[in-house]
Amino acid sequence: MSKERKYKSFELLKRFLPYYKKYTPTLLIDLICASLTTVCEIVLPLIMREITNAGINDIAILTVRYVLRIGLLYFVLRIIDSAAYYYMAYVGHVMGTKIETDMRRDAYAHLHKLSDTYFNNTKVGQIMGRITNDLFDVTEFSHHCPEEFLIAGIKGIISFIILLNINIPLTIIIFIIIPIMVIICKGLNRRMRETFRNQRVMIGELNARIEDSLLGQKVVKAFANEDVERAKFETDNQNFFSIKKLSYRFMGAFSTTTRMFDGIMYATVVIAGSLFLIDGQINAGDLVAYLLYVTTFIATVRRIIEFSEQFQRGMTGIERFLQIMDADIEIFDEPDAIALEHPKGDIEFKNVSFEYPDDHNRVFTGLNLTVKSGEKIAFVGPSGGGKTTLCNLLPRFYDVTDGEILLDGKNIKQYTLKSLRDSIGMVQQDVYLFSGTVYENISYGKPGASLEEVIEAAKKAGAHEFISELKDGYDTYVGERGVKLSGGQKQRISIARVFLKNPPIIILDEATSALDNESEFAVAKSLAKLSEGRTTITIAHRLSTIRRSDRIMVLTDDGIVEEGTHEELLTLKGIYYRFYEMANELN
Repeated sequence: MSKERKYKSFELLKRFLPYYKKYTPTLLIDLICASLTTVCEIVLPLIMREITNAGINDIAILTVRYVLRIGLLYFVLRIIDSAAYYYMAYVGHVMGTKIETDMRRDAYAHLHKLSDTYFNNTKVGQIMGRITNDLFDVTEFSHHCPEEFLIAGIKGIISFIILLNINIPLTIIIFIIIPIMVIICKGLNRRMRETFRNQRVMIGELNARIEDSLLGQKVVKAFANEDVERAKFETDNQNFFSIKKLSYRFMGAFSTTTRMFDGIMYATVVIAGSLFLIDGQINAGDLVAYLLYVTTFIATVRRIIEFSEQFQRGMTGIERFLQIMDADIEIFDEPDAIALEHPKGDIEFKNVSFEYPDDHNRVFTGLNLTVKSGEKIAFVGPSGGGKTTLCNLLPRFYDVTDGEILLDGKNIKQYTLKSLRDSIGMVQQDVYLFSGTVYENISYGKPGASLEEVIEAAKKAGAHEFISELKDGYDTYVGERGVKLSGGQKQRISIARVFLKNPPIIILDEATSALDNESEFAVAKSLAKLSEGRTTITIAHRLSTIRRSDRIMVLTDDGIVEEGTHEELLTLKGIYYRFYEMANELN
């Protein structure tokens, strides 16, 4: 996979802020609540200052009524503080979860717009990590980030003003220390951000390794390579441990630095404050209030610094989210694209050239081909000649490099992707069945189809009989990727899916090459029925499946080198004839 872009913090925040728009009222109330909790916290040192000065200067002021009035005021403030904190802890977190949900929805939708090139170069484990684990941290970030900075701002400004009013020289000494702490912590923050980014990448690699090994567990067992897989996993597991260990090292250094500066500021207040008290520049009540405010201020600084870990995790999550969102959509609807309605199925490849965009491997150049509506054509040829690639160009899984493909006389780029792909049905060698029931997999061809429609499609595909014999019939769970069914059964379900879709154009990509003779015969009958009255393009290694095609083309690195019916190509005694002879020898 190519090196991914890194973003500056300002850009990450700028791209993230629009997600707050839907929840502006909730955010504003949350910030008001954060302000209330801050005010309640700041009032306590003022109360203690007032009581201390009164006790030293005029003890008569400290009546029971006076103390109870102050106590009642503080109790009311704590009730307000508790209600505000509940809103922040509950509604604020729900807001963060909603933002996380919105981002995951956007990422998932964007992934479905990306071309095959992206998925060819990106591990599924990495993608899964980005739209699950990485966005978990965004919940906490989106909720706490505005609160923490607002609370820090209010406490910092008010504390600074009050501290200046109490004693200017002592305040200046304290605030000289803070920039030094910030500079040191900023460097550690940068290292933490890098380790968190690497940690997320390694989690993706670990997920990809687990997924690859578990999905291929039959191959692992067949070759008795459990020890090999364990060794691979252990390597990735240890790499993840090393990265996580490094992140804790920086977190430890970060926490130690902040605690050290806490001690320096406390020592400064105690020593300098005591000297000022001796010199008469500050009274006892003011020193108590000063110490409490410094405690509040230091706690705020420490809270912000400790939040920076969560902040960096959140920023890393946003960055990896944006790396998905900024992946180029290579296949898209043109601005003036129209819906393809009532397609006939006339196809023309005009001087088409194609090379894969990631490695620029050229597959063919200047290819010309015309397929009439309802015609059945077939491609044969050596592996790597571009047969499957040619079929992937029609539904625009890739776009041509040069030339154009016409459908019913118009460039396929003039049609919307949905309407174009709705008009094409594909049956491939590597059948993909979703984890679910037989009914759910067949009805995928027509979402919302009734059971009667699904059964009719299964009958046409020759699948109804074996489905009826399954334990739960059409409600039978097929397992992940259809592992509970045989190859022939999976293939017939995929054909039933296309029957239900009922498209005018069919692409059969080596649909029987992996089947045994009995299954091939059953599937071939289904495919013959599926092809009736439709424009059909077949790719086959087994020549017996294409003998009745209207035209057979031999596709090699040099393009289409032979073309004709089965009988005509045998007469030529060229490449097709050699393929036919080799097939007979194998039989």
